[in-house]
Amino acid sequence: MTLTGGSLTGVSLDFSEPLPKNLGQLLRNWAKNQPEKILYSRFTLSGWEKVTAMQMDQLVRSCAKGLLALGIKPGDRVAIMSKTRFEWTVLDYAIFYAGAITVPIYETSSGSQMEWILSDSESKILFVENSTLYELAREINLAKVEQTLVIEEKVIEQLTQLGNSISENNLEKAMVSQGGTDIATLIYTSGTTGRPKGVEITHYNFLYEGRTVVSAVEDIFLDPKSSILLFLPLAHVFGRMIEIGALYAGCHLAHAPNIANLTNDLKSFKPTFLLAVPRIFEKVYGAAQEKAIAGGKGKIFEKAAQVAIEYSKETEKGDKPSFKTNLFHKIFTKLVYQKIMEGLGGKVNAAISGGAPLDPKLGHFYRGLGIRILEGYGLTETTAGAALNKTNAFRIGSVGRPLQGIEMKIDSTGELHIKGGIIMRGYWKNEAATREVMDSEGYFATGDLAAFDGDGYLYITGRKKEIIVTSGGKNVSPAPLEEALRIDPLISNALVIGDKKPFIAALITLDEAALKRWVVENKKEDSTFEMLIKDQQLISDLQKVVEKANTQVSRAESIRKFLILPKDFSIEGDELTAKLSIKRHVVIEKYQKEIDSIYLTS
Repeated sequence: MTLTGGSLTGVSLDFSEPLPKNLGQLLRNWAKNQPEKILYSRFTLSGWEKVTAMQMDQLVRSCAKGLLALGIKPGDRVAIMSKTRFEWTVLDYAIFYAGAITVPIYETSSGSQMEWILSDSESKILFVENSTLYELAREINLAKVEQTLVIEEKVIEQLTQLGNSISENNLEKAMVSQGGTDIATLIYTSGTTGRPKGVEITHYNFLYEGRTVVSAVEDIFLDPKSSILLFLPLAHVFGRMIEIGALYAGCHLAHAPNIANLTNDLKSFKPTFLLAVPRIFEKVYGAAQEKAIAGGKGKIFEKAAQVAIEYSKETEKGDKPSFKTNLFHKIFTKLVYQKIMEGLGGKVNAAISGGAPLDPKLGHFYRGLGIRILEGYGLTETTAGAALNKTNAFRIGSVGRPLQGIEMKIDSTGELHIKGGIIMRGYWKNEAATREVMDSEGYFATGDLAAFDGDGYLYITGRKKEIIVTSGGKNVSPAPLEEALRIDPLISNALVIGDKKPFIAALITLDEAALKRWVVENKKEDSTFEMLIKDQQLISDLQKVVEKANTQVSRAESIRKFLILPKDFSIEGDELTAKLSIKRHVVIEKYQKEIDSIYLTS
């Protein structure tokens, strides 16, 4: 089956108009045509400071001149290793203005990962966020890096001073040196298997992506009152797509560099639109549930969640909810829903979720609150979104329909293949790897298993390489079971295992806050963690969660045994990627003895 994203109804953007020459031209156009338009808010000690198109353009020009003064030429690579922050975006566009290529590095990367990316990309300049990362950089072989600058040490002022000797004429030459087919950024894959590969994303890829995503949800991006608080890593393609898409649309964007302060940032900035991976939505739900239970209102929250889900399902096809559901919904709006909404800033009405599947239960729960979570699908190699639900046409559980101009087909093995203007140019200095995933017609093999329903909505059913095949020959996709387990507040992470084994099992990690509450409620304050993970009452409670998850699959796919691990997965422990996806091969290798014990005792 092959599907192509069709024409959009009621779209304000004209697809017949040519795209800008390069990404830098996006900002230059706003500065020229609407210089006083508020494009950004920058967090300062006195609060959020608005930044106009003209001000942003001037900042970027100053930094670009500084890059030219440091010897950067068109096509050179410049690396940024930092959390999401305003300066990240300034530097990104300065690199575009200079005709160079941005190479993002997660600030959580190890020295060896950092060294590999800098070496493979042959980056000439490295921007690090702080002195800690600067010291990390000093410990490795910086290969061809000629200069390392620290963002927190007034990097914009440093670059501005360096660039005073560069003429406007020289800057203009650099700004027009790159076209649509030139590489804008090298984004290295997270490396869940093998060494990370540099994905070549062109200016055209990002411009095409920006236009199609903005068009698909134009009521969000093109609304003059819309605003976005970006807290996703800008080192990830999802975060970069939002950075560029927001500028394409002229949508007000702010950065939240510290997830620990996210609640305060949401309350002070009050965004209308959120973008996050499913784990964030799971955490918000879990925190609200945990708070209710701790306050003795667990049953009220459970009923409120049930009503929100019923309200969403009853209104899914445009029908009105029943009298009973509507009555309870109004009651719980004041008792429960408003408090959750206030925690998100009070103005959020929609969100995009990507990076992993969102449990349909959560999709209905949030829509019942008044937040439409639009699931999308894409990969680094597809410049983020290739399919997306729209506010006026979305189906919970699906990742939407193909975006405009994007072709999709499913081969005989069930693998999804994609073609269109968002597909990467290739892998950096790796033609063999490129040939493995690109066919002669330009289709990219995603590695994901998928299916379309009768209305053209796309459903991702599993990862081809992650499909578990039991010794009995049963194919099992682990994702649905893992999602069902993670919804419970007691469980932080879950990994389903069983490849070449007689049955399916699971490795479970516990949520620290929820466990503390459970300890108090069950009067186990004298128990150590080692005692708790063997506690029969705790195991019994978790068994109920597992049994509930098992109702979603066949008996052959159900979890027969589970094991509680001694600590949670983390980025620092190398078990999670920066987008909080579990590195399956790392966890399985690290806990091989524990896994063996599950099957030895069977």
